[in-house]
Amino acid sequence: MKFNQSIKILGAGVLLSLLIVSCQKSFLDVPVQGQATTATDPNLAVNLVTGVYNSLLNGSAFGGEGDIHGISFVAATNIISDDGDKGSTDSDQQGIKDLDNFTTTPTNTFVAALWNGYYNGIARANQALTALSTASIDATTKAQLIGEVRFIRGYYYFNLVRFFGKVPKVLRVPKDAQDANTDPAFQTRAPVDTIYNVIIQDLQYAFENLPLKAKASAGHITKGTAESMLAKVYMYRKNWQQVLTLTQEVINSGQYTLVPDYSIIWRQAGDNNSEAIFEVKTGQFNNSDFGVDGYAVWQGPRVGGKGGWTDLGFGFNNPTVNLVNAYETGDKRKAATIIAIDNSGKYVGTTLFDGFRIPSSDSVQNLYYNYKAYHSENRNVESFSGNRDRKQKNLHLLRYADVLLMNAEAANELGQTGVAIANLNRIRTRAGLAATTVTSQADVRNAIWKERRVELAMEHDRFFDLVRTGRAAQVMQAAGKNFVAGKNELLPVPSLQIALSGGKLDQNNGY
Repeated sequence: MKFNQSIKILGAGVLLSLLIVSCQKSFLDVPVQGQATTATDPNLAVNLVTGVYNSLLNGSAFGGEGDIHGISFVAATNIISDDGDKGSTDSDQQGIKDLDNFTTTPTNTFVAALWNGYYNGIARANQALTALSTASIDATTKAQLIGEVRFIRGYYYFNLVRFFGKVPKVLRVPKDAQDANTDPAFQTRAPVDTIYNVIIQDLQYAFENLPLKAKASAGHITKGTAESMLAKVYMYRKNWQQVLTLTQEVINSGQYTLVPDYSIIWRQAGDNNSEAIFEVKTGQFNNSDFGVDGYAVWQGPRVGGKGGWTDLGFGFNNPTVNLVNAYETGDKRKAATIIAIDNSGKYVGTTLFDGFRIPSSDSVQNLYYNYKAYHSENRNVESFSGNRDRKQKNLHLLRYADVLLMNAEAANELGQTGVAIANLNRIRTRAGLAATTVTSQADVRNAIWKERRVELAMEHDRFFDLVRTGRAAQVMQAAGKNFVAGKNELLPVPSLQIALSGGKLDQNNGY
């Protein structure tokens, strides 16, 4: 079967959705046998939703399903910011080095993997939504499943619009090749406002149709998940009243609390804790014994002699000296976020929470590593299937502390500075710090931004926060980066996608 090349514009995912009925077994990794359909077998609908959840685990930067939460995601959120350096060795992975230095071009492999990965995920969601529309299940269950899928699709578009700005708006499965080649939606970029409307509609539907956290299984999207993410989207749109209203409802729901010990949040012992709002669940939940492809191993300490590495990791995404210095004296979050290799010359090494001892600095490539990405290989401490590329590491993408800080920022912008300070201090108290002394609206705003940095360090928010608050050029240039205002707030549209569209996709400014 041969179609016009422009069908490929959105990556392998959309092409698979076109071919599934005639050429493919299933792009959802769920075996569908015989003549059964969702109209005759309700279990198929549940399997399709599971397949959409599975897409959250995609992390391949080199072909296949593309990258959603793997090293490309890490590079375009953490390494690109002033929180992370590329790490590893200077010559390893030029494409990541280019992202770190803002010398990225439209041919960057890691950028292309993001585009492919997210549109693969959207294709899965669209296919599942089509199938659910005719599923023979009760209306309440159907609405809940649709809500879970629409949340994930909305989240994928939220990342896409933050990465690329304008992007194609694809909300359905193409009927055939001709449909894909004639509908402009598949080949042109929709305005940013249009994409944000899609995101808001998807998340609003999820919010209205999903159960509270207490009624949902661990790992499933819930009402609180959708409401919190919707608040975050409105924060990017600077709709502060909506942010305040939604976050206050989450706070008042009583479903979430701050975990007393910050250090366990990103360990397996902290999975699905009282603070978790949106977390990529690994292990058996997603029909897999594994986690996000490469997430932990790409960021694991590079041990075994400078220039070399062991199975522990490749040493990418090192916390910067700038981040190290951003913590106040006595802040408990610093030691929970940063693995600092002893470089005193005494060769005492560094011992991690599982008892693993990293040798002294003469045998380690970099002096700082991301503790939040570390996953133990000690099976008595954390589950480990033996596959180092797919370690069972949950990703904590949205948690209650973020909601409190969003509420604080919205309250401050609306003139309720006292409310803002109260929630800011809840975060600081958990970190072992004294209450803030700032009082003016401008000073509180800066204090909240600083608190977001250290509270959510290495959690994939920093660069997006700098862009949304208009500080990216100032901060990145001060950090010595080649950041160009009006250009580097966004990634380039992959050149291959522009070529396959016959030039119908336009490029971002400056690329």
